[in-house]
Amino acid sequence: MSRPRVRDDLRALEGYHSPQVEVEVRLNTNESPEPPPAAWRDAFAAELSRVDWHRYPDRAASALRGAIADLHSVAPDQVFAANGSNEVLQTLLLAYGGPGRVALTFEPTYQLHSHIARLTATEVLEAERTSEFALDLDVAQQAIAQASPAITFLCSPNNPTGMVETEATVRAVASWAPGLVVVDEAYGQFAPWSALTLVDEDLPLVVTRTFSKTWSMAAARLGYLVGPSWLVAELEKVVLPYHLDTAKQIAGVLALTFVDEMEDRIARVVAERERLVEGLSDLGAHVWPSGANFVLFRFARLGEARSGDAIWQGLLDRSVLIRNCASWPRLDDCLRVTVGTADENDRFLKALTEVVA
Repeated sequence: MSRPRVRDDLRALEGYHSPQVEVEVRLNTNESPEPPPAAWRDAFAAELSRVDWHRYPDRAASALRGAIADLHSVAPDQVFAANGSNEVLQTLLLAYGGPGRVALTFEPTYQLHSHIARLTATEVLEAERTSEFALDLDVAQQAIAQASPAITFLCSPNNPTGMVETEATVRAVASWAPGLVVVDEAYGQFAPWSALTLVDEDLPLVVTRTFSKTWSMAAARLGYLVGPSWLVAELEKVVLPYHLDTAKQIAGVLALTFVDEMEDRIARVVAERERLVEGLSDLGAHVWPSGANFVLFRFARLGEARSGDAIWQGLLDRSVLIRNCASWPRLDDCLRVTVGTADENDRFLKALTEVVA
């Protein structure tokens, strides 16, 4: 039997994976260390019991978009919601990328920016960050002039580095880019400022967000963007009908009634993040400044015993799982730890002390 051939440009492409193993402390996927409030669970269960399951969901997700709009003081027609921020990115690339168009990234950054671009047959140009992973404005301006990108991706706080782009940097890139600028703020609530302040009807710039991190709803797969209303209208043309199910819409609306609880969780995560940074520094690690709920670090390599791979394995042997970035391009020996609960962070620091001793 002959098998149909996948697209030629996809044959060598690998899928995006985050391997999981059974451990006592899992700090590798940047999830919230705490679940949603119990009151949210109760309210969600009650609302689900009243769903008309034989009816399609609200195609416009009006209540959800209205609640998100109220949260950010924008109009509902400036909000687009989808199944996780990754589907938001995919929809943007379906509308504004494609054959003959270029997406520009600044590496290292979130791998799915370039991965989804390639899935949509969009050419990818990867510009380099500095040796300390900052965005070099001269490099950015040259790359934009060279590629004339249809979409330019910024990630702030950047994943996997955790570093936050300044307002001046985002404004500069937006002024040079001939197409759309996407500021991925999956971790934006942990950072000191947000590009949401720049969203305007006359500026082709959008900010993407997710409910997975600060809202403790990774299981729901819900994300959104805020941008010009004319752009949101274009996205509605390419997204699948009824793509956002009723349960997800209810979950998102209810989550936004617990803003105070969300902000309390953020404050605890930020405090624990700073404690991790201090603990890693005390152990002699090089730590990159983070505005996210994770920290990227690396030890000076003094033989194979202190390589990124060896440290990751040593932690795993102690039932602590973090993200091994050691083999990723430009990230030699780098490791990334998600901020967990106080107890989980204690376990991580204790295990790491034993490994590097």
